[in-house]
Amino acid sequence: MRPDLAVTAEDMLATAHSIARQQEASGAIPWFAPVGDVPGHVDVWNHIEAAMALTVAGLTTQARRAYEWVRAKQRADGSWPAKWVLGEVTEAGGESNHAAYIAVGVWHELLMTGDLTFASRMWPTVRRAIDFVLGLQAPRGEIIWIRHPSGEPSDHALLTGCSSIYQSLRCAVALAERLGDPQPDWELAADQLGHVVAEHPEAFADKSRWSMDWYYPVLAGPIRGQAALDRLAAQWDTFVVDGMGCRCVSDQPWVTAAETCELVLALDAAGETARALSLFAQMQFLRHEDGSYWTGWQFENQRHFPGDRSTYTAAAVILAADTLADTSPGARLFKEIADRPLGPSAAADPSLCGCELPARVH
Repeated sequence: MRPDLAVTAEDMLATAHSIARQQEASGAIPWFAPVGDVPGHVDVWNHIEAAMALTVAGLTTQARRAYEWVRAKQRADGSWPAKWVLGEVTEAGGESNHAAYIAVGVWHELLMTGDLTFASRMWPTVRRAIDFVLGLQAPRGEIIWIRHPSGEPSDHALLTGCSSIYQSLRCAVALAERLGDPQPDWELAADQLGHVVAEHPEAFADKSRWSMDWYYPVLAGPIRGQAALDRLAAQWDTFVVDGMGCRCVSDQPWVTAAETCELVLALDAAGETARALSLFAQMQFLRHEDGSYWTGWQFENQRHFPGDRSTYTAAAVILAADTLADTSPGARLFKEIADRPLGPSAAADPSLCGCELPARVH
């Protein structure tokens, strides 16, 4: 770890163990252990993020159990249910960004471990997932956010979700090439999606009060270069609370550690590493003595909100620390794939275009 990082490798190992302690016997990783009578739920996106963090920390056995759970729970159409609670499906719809993220997880695991046998084992899962996702791509290029249990797709796309899918598609393309099964159609789909994210805000439902819609197009790659710097500057004062971190939503007085760490990743990807380091240090007041992290802080009431220490928050901290340290084989995941940028520095070729607690939607 670099000396100006505000955490040590030992700190991050303790944080990883805080995730592992909450892993269920099945391999699933819920958002949090039961708080009173409220159990934490599982969704595939945040579960995969937690698995990636376990790998970074060297907890490979726990990470592989998590990936095996993902492989076992995939449905025939390539999707996963949106939510489980205590092993039971409570929301059956298949979200496109959830399905796509397995490509990021498997590519990251391959970068970290070099284990082609594992990647090959997961490859059919990735292929089915990406086929499901691209089945929801609209003619313009955006990807509808969910297919309902009835089989009908929703009527809108989400900017954060589509940004994440862009990164997933780039990882899927890189994985396909590494495994000798190139998928040029996926690359074209990613180019089309990246252009829509960068240039067509009207393609997406208005979720502008959420900070993720602000920084995710930079974090995931569709917007880079000067356009990324301009985007981050435009709403910095709206979402960033000096000395604390990033708000979850613009109109509520709380900052959240996961969103702060994702903004750290976006800043670093945009070349603003000094600012990323400063912001990462500021959010460390949310660290618990056991290595876990409080989900958020309500700064008007001066209390932790909503009162849990979530696995996805711990995972975001570990991934941000690893990225800033820039020493692991997977540390540049949010900046480049297979020696090429995740996203264009300028807009893609237009010819390619044919105080509630928020649901954490990517």
